[in-house]
Amino acid sequence: MKKQVMSRHDQVYELVRLIPSGRVATYGQIASYIDRCTPRMVGYAMAATPPGRDIPWHRVINSQGRISIRANGERDMLQRVLLEEEGVFFNKPGKVDLNAVGWKGP
Repeated sequence: MKKQVMSRHDQVYELVRLIPSGRVATYGQIASYIDRCTPRMVGYAMAATPPGRDIPWHRVINSQGRISIRANGERDMLQRVLLEEEGVFFNKPGKVDLNAVGWKGP
């Protein structure tokens, strides 16, 4: 029987599912766990997150501790609301303290 290889997006989704509520990871952090993956690739995977697969896409932010702004602005506002509902605090400039709420990894 041939072993099925997971797509890079699916590898990203598997890792993101491990991030607990109230914690965040960066695009670069997720990329560092996947062979030949870049933070941009993780961003593409998060943007393409399929509905109904229980993937907490909102827990992935940029390396500055900020939510990355999208073209229409709707998903980034939703992302902040979802994180705040989990107890993630944003300071006035819109950053989270990665030392306080950063995920330590698998």
